[in-house]
Amino acid sequence: MDILPKISQEVLLPVLGFLTSLSVGFPSGAQARVVLCVKTISLIALICLRIGQEMVQQHLSDTVRTFFGAFSLLQELQDQSLSGCEVPVMEVPLMEGKLLALDPAVLMELQKVFNPEMAYITYIPFSCLLGDVIRTVVPNHSLVEKLASLYLENVNPKNLQVVGLEQAPSMAGSDQDMRGTEAFSSPQEDSHSGTFGSVLVGNRIQVPVDTQREGLGFLRLSAGTDGFIPSSSCEENTLKHDLPRSTHMLCGNWLAYWQYEIGVSQHDPRFHFHQIKLQSFSGHSGAIKCVAPLSSEDFFLSGSKDKTVRLWPLYNYGDGTSEVPPRFTYSEHKKSVFYVSQLEASQHVVSCDGTVHIWDQFTGKLIRTFDELDSKAPITAVTTMPPPYHSISVASADSVLRFIDHRKPGLQHEFRLASGVNAGLIRCLAVSPNGRSVMAGFSSGFIVLLDTRTGLIMRGWPAHEGDILQIKAAEGNVLISSSSDHSMTVWKELEQKPLHHYKSASEPIHAFDLYGNEVVTGTVANKIGVYSMLESSALPVSTTKLSSENFRGTLTSLAVLPMKCHLLLGSDNGVIRLLA
Repeated sequence: MDILPKISQEVLLPVLGFLTSLSVGFPSGAQARVVLCVKTISLIALICLRIGQEMVQQHLSDTVRTFFGAFSLLQELQDQSLSGCEVPVMEVPLMEGKLLALDPAVLMELQKVFNPEMAYITYIPFSCLLGDVIRTVVPNHSLVEKLASLYLENVNPKNLQVVGLEQAPSMAGSDQDMRGTEAFSSPQEDSHSGTFGSVLVGNRIQVPVDTQREGLGFLRLSAGTDGFIPSSSCEENTLKHDLPRSTHMLCGNWLAYWQYEIGVSQHDPRFHFHQIKLQSFSGHSGAIKCVAPLSSEDFFLSGSKDKTVRLWPLYNYGDGTSEVPPRFTYSEHKKSVFYVSQLEASQHVVSCDGTVHIWDQFTGKLIRTFDELDSKAPITAVTTMPPPYHSISVASADSVLRFIDHRKPGLQHEFRLASGVNAGLIRCLAVSPNGRSVMAGFSSGFIVLLDTRTGLIMRGWPAHEGDILQIKAAEGNVLISSSSDHSMTVWKELEQKPLHHYKSASEPIHAFDLYGNEVVTGTVANKIGVYSMLESSALPVSTTKLSSENFRGTLTSLAVLPMKCHLLLGSDNGVIRLLA
């Protein structure tokens, strides 16, 4: 908080003084001034949201007052009828007795910027943020409110009447024409299964079609046979016909998901899975072997048996039934891709089909490949180091772990993890969040813990009776492993006894991911389980059987989006689905 006065005096007020200057014009005219104005006021609003009403009064009142004071200044100059003056620079007396130097051309530019629309889009958010405090901070609030109301009246003219109840029957025919075939599903067509709503149908909750028609009365206008008053602008008519598709700009399963999510506390540490299908990603022709969300969770990567890696966008799009095409496809692999991830420190993608490929995620340009040094010992597992490290850990069939850096030729380090023939192959690798240790899981059920700083093996122990299927590391020197012996175990790195031991009765847990202190698991029987690492119970907190309606095929890979609380599920038919 001590830096707030400095930010206001040295950053915000000089920028606002430049924005509201009557003698300095922008090279690009009003458009550039509008952009900078909106960016600046957005920054001020963000600070106000962070510090609260009382701190705004103490530290940012001058800043907010300076911005909104421009509306009063322009109003006063407009009353003096100076817009038509052609004098390059002139001095104008103000009500306060001051002389103000202004350029008439700059004055016209300011009038285009600080117009009723600018008053509306800036005053309304601040009034919501500050409440009644805004009347104290902004002395000319009545003028700004008047300008905002003027803009609102121009956008929603009074001659556009809302359709009353007595006109509803006459609108029935036109309503069908207006909606078309895409706007709403017919009553016979069930496109909302698996969603949250107020109607229970069988063993599912369905969103009724009528709930999506709420608010359409505001959009159905009373003049004309088609329900809309004819507009002089074709663009306006297009907008009016598009708006009825969703009153909240979301529809179907996305709308149902957000209606539920709004009521969930942000501090709830549990993973809630409700089997709401949000998106489908189709494009692979082979089974999905791995999925990896990027750090921002706006995109994710997938590797497949079809020898390709694809980059997909993650947006709030459609009604849950739409299929999203890939943004980019990397096709340089020659065999099935079994690993893909992002090397966060350099923002590169690492994928492996037996040969490690390091490539640029934005252009697809191949940066480097790393082949097995001996054809008798192919690469069996790969993992990337966390930032700020640029290293990649590569394990081969001869039980050797190698570290490579794409910026340097050759190998960084090489360590032999098991000398005996009974250890088997290294099936999977995991690295601790701090990058200080690497865990290797073997086909014999053996786990080896390596210190990356010294190269010494800290521990090796028989963790399971079957193949290690997957292994992950968590905060607090905790690691989780699953095996083909139907067990999943939580270990402390240097402790002999496991912290938790879970046993699946019917099938092994071949895919899992972490969500805080919970483990979200998936099996070939298409069952999603949630296990808590804080509870001693060997049973899952919840178990959900994926319905064929929401997920088809056999589950092959799984990834959790922790910020969004979503699941990415890959299947053997090449389709990936996003569920919540």
